[in-house]
Amino acid sequence: MTQAEQGTPAPITTETYRQRRERLISEVASDSAILVPAARLSVRNQDSEYPFRQDSDFHYLCGFPEPEAWLILLPGRDAGESVLFCLPRDPAAEAWTGKRVGPRRAVTRYGVDEAWPLEALDEQLMDLLEGRRTLYLSLDNDRALALAGQMRDGLKARERRGPPAPSGYADIDVILHEQRLIKSDEELALMRQAGEITARAHVKAMQAVRPGMFEYQLQATLEYAFVMAGARAPAYATIVGSGANGCILHYTENDAAMASGDLVLVDAGAEYALYAGDITRTFPVSGRFSEPQRQLYEIVLGAQQRALRAVRPGATIKGIHEGVVRDLSAGLVALGLVEGPVETVVEQGHYKRFYLHGTSHWLGLDVHDVGAYQVSGESRVLSPGMVLTVEPGLYIPDDLDIAEQWRGIGIRIEDNVAVTAQGCEVLTEGVPKRVRDIEALMAQGQT
Repeated sequence: MTQAEQGTPAPITTETYRQRRERLISEVASDSAILVPAARLSVRNQDSEYPFRQDSDFHYLCGFPEPEAWLILLPGRDAGESVLFCLPRDPAAEAWTGKRVGPRRAVTRYGVDEAWPLEALDEQLMDLLEGRRTLYLSLDNDRALALAGQMRDGLKARERRGPPAPSGYADIDVILHEQRLIKSDEELALMRQAGEITARAHVKAMQAVRPGMFEYQLQATLEYAFVMAGARAPAYATIVGSGANGCILHYTENDAAMASGDLVLVDAGAEYALYAGDITRTFPVSGRFSEPQRQLYEIVLGAQQRALRAVRPGATIKGIHEGVVRDLSAGLVALGLVEGPVETVVEQGHYKRFYLHGTSHWLGLDVHDVGAYQVSGESRVLSPGMVLTVEPGLYIPDDLDIAEQWRGIGIRIEDNVAVTAQGCEVLTEGVPKRVRDIEALMAQGQT
């Protein structure tokens, strides 16, 4: 049975990786070179490492899954424009850490034109870069900068008997991250799967929560569901914040006991084939919203629903955020949490005490994915293939100058949205967010 027949999206193909490299190469000068490093292993302690996760840019261009490697792209090279340096086959090392691909199989499996063992990098790369005038690399990557500097120094020493050394560096991120911003159909299928896995896990969390359960136990419910559905890891540190902890935007301690009568804010996403899901839902620990909780929740939900309807080609993230700000401000005024006309609340930023973040960020191989938010000083216009979050929230501090019924309530509702030619597709609609639907689901799970 094929992956498609099983309902599982096919992986990115070798041909797609090749096309991505060719597209990137077409954007740079013919006498340049592009240097892209893989991620490195990170030591946790002694001989134990943190779980390895490939660098997103490197993965996007070749899909090679191992650490320490380098991808070198050489426009116009007759012998092939893509060269990979990777760890060699080593039976002694592989007995401890698992099989390696090795240079020979890297060519056949990942479609690069040529591959060399990593120990040949210094010698071979010097020859490959001869006559290349500009080195493109991520200027934020210290390893790439160090290697480029080493190569440039070596080529300068050769200048008397060979071509001139590279004259400078250019930032490949500007080009590559624009390319990554628009998702292909293959990528959207993987992101759809990440969203579906994440949504099912959030449903299980709603059904599993009980007063007295610790936040980390609900985290375990979510992450168990991720893995059992084929997502090997969370896309980011899971947030389970109950009560006033829900007002801490990046709360990750997850160590409090959840009390009856409190809300719990769960911000968690599965990573599937390195693509991120990112859902937030807020629901009552005991299964039913109190009236103050419901009133605040309905304000956030209404703002999110209107924002989702606004996502379409030609819209901007700034415009969507401004609509959310108006909706939340109107709700805060209606509840008496801020005073004054809504226009004044918006203009003077009085809402910012309760709404501290933007409404959207890009989503893809990274949970806060790459791509500029402004073009020529203006908010970027959305176009098909972009994927973003829509995540309004309200966070009421536990302060004495706020009426007691509102204190310590944190609410965020977040979905993942792909821009389409007709409007948008919500990739994470499989988890309920209307009050009555949440309460009905939780009643089923808590019987």
